[in-house]
Amino acid sequence: MTYCVATLLDRGLVFLSDSRTNAGMDQISTYRKMTVFERAGDRVIVLLTAGNLSISQSVIDLLSKGALSDQLWSASSLSDVAAVVGEALRQIHQRDQMALNSFGLDFNCSFLVGGQIKGERCRLFNVYTAGNFIETSDDNHYFQLGESKYGKPVLDRVLAPDVSLDDATKCLLISMDSTLRSNLSVGLPLDMLIYEADSLAVTKTTKISEGDRYFEDIRSRWGSLLQDAFHELPNPQWDEGSVDGMTALSTDSLRFHDQ
Repeated sequence: MTYCVATLLDRGLVFLSDSRTNAGMDQISTYRKMTVFERAGDRVIVLLTAGNLSISQSVIDLLSKGALSDQLWSASSLSDVAAVVGEALRQIHQRDQMALNSFGLDFNCSFLVGGQIKGERCRLFNVYTAGNFIETSDDNHYFQLGESKYGKPVLDRVLAPDVSLDDATKCLLISMDSTLRSNLSVGLPLDMLIYEADSLAVTKTTKISEGDRYFEDIRSRWGSLLQDAFHELPNPQWDEGSVDGMTALSTDSLRFHDQ
């Protein structure tokens, strides 16, 4: 399983991915799921991937050489880059789908593609298995891949286009922590990249491993703050009554009171 998340902000983009892959309970490995194509002063393109590892590696290989690589480096917009990634997916699908199906395996791979090309704004796309893609919008300024449900609530509550890169970084790390705690198939180390709009260069990137002091501090403080906030919530006030020997509660009878 995988968890990757990226968000587009007024000030740039933040990308975060785990690195755990597994092919069964006793076949757990670590592979980087973030790939960066950078030509300083011209373009920064970041790819996060989820799904079948062999497919994603084949797609990255196609994008790293030959005609598709030329198209990636010459593309004049991020939407053109997303189309190139989609084409690479379709080529690998045409090559490998029948063989995978014959062994009972699904063709499953998707990408988040974000960054900036000189002359246009920062952009972020979600490229699906079929090679089609969508872009972020005013109503949806982040994308997730893989095990998304555990880390989604904090993203919905915190992220907004005007959020600072530092606050978005904390938010994505908390989202990842929620996922790590609830799904053992997502695991450290993590790869994180923060891209500042119009910099056209990668300046902030890090790998977060077990024992990372900042990440452990964030995890610990967030857990404590959640506990404190929970205990500060008002208790329900129940009307006395009995139904089949149990205390009765209805929408009308539930009232909140100040502590």
